[in-house]
Amino acid sequence: MTPAPDNRSNPAGLSDPDLATRIAGGDCAAFGVLMRRHNRVLYRAARAILKDDAEAEDAVQDAWLDAWHAMARFRGESKLSTWLTRIAVNVALARRRKRLRTAEILRIDGEIDLDRIDDEDANPSAPERPDAAASRAEARALIERAVDALPDAFRAVFVMRAIEELSVEETAQALDLPEATVRTRFFRARGQLRESLAREIDVAVEGAFGFDGERCDRIVADVLDRLAGAPGAARRGPTQEN
Repeated sequence: MTPAPDNRSNPAGLSDPDLATRIAGGDCAAFGVLMRRHNRVLYRAARAILKDDAEAEDAVQDAWLDAWHAMARFRGESKLSTWLTRIAVNVALARRRKRLRTAEILRIDGEIDLDRIDDEDANPSAPERPDAAASRAEARALIERAVDALPDAFRAVFVMRAIEELSVEETAQALDLPEATVRTRFFRARGQLRESLAREIDVAVEGAFGFDGERCDRIVADVLDRLAGAPGAARRGPTQEN
């Protein structure tokens, strides 16, 4: 009988729940693996709320630190990725409230007047906009600007559903919204984007808000550096998944 693989020195092959157990015991190597596994969804969630690359990175780092300290309290009642995303959403919302505390803020869980938004969807047979002739990179940039221009209540839902491809249930859990609200806001967001981008949204949305290796490496390194002096944090081998 072939012996089971020993993941004690290299946690890259562990499941999320097993990583959570190791992290709760102070294993920084397991934490590095978890960060690389879920950095992108946390970054996209934070950026959807903050609309700023650098501030989203800072929010994700803070969210990971919060997750490190709270990992022992994770009970597996939802997917670990959903739990982590919710932490990132809360951190991003707190940052936005602090940044705009003197302004009127539309919270992600607030109500909006849907009657003020045009109900008419784009005609799928309409002629393609001139932007369609642009390169894929230019199309992605157009989409990112259009997503940034969405109402606050729509933007995070759209990023989670269309770009990160979470289910309605997962999105509702991550953003603490009713599933019906997620469906409505996603439908409205797509309608608004179609009006300005036409068919480009279906061609380039997958690559929008790219999360390159350099940004992922930077977040992991910065978080681990901030944890270096934390009591009980033990580095146990490589942090990169193969």
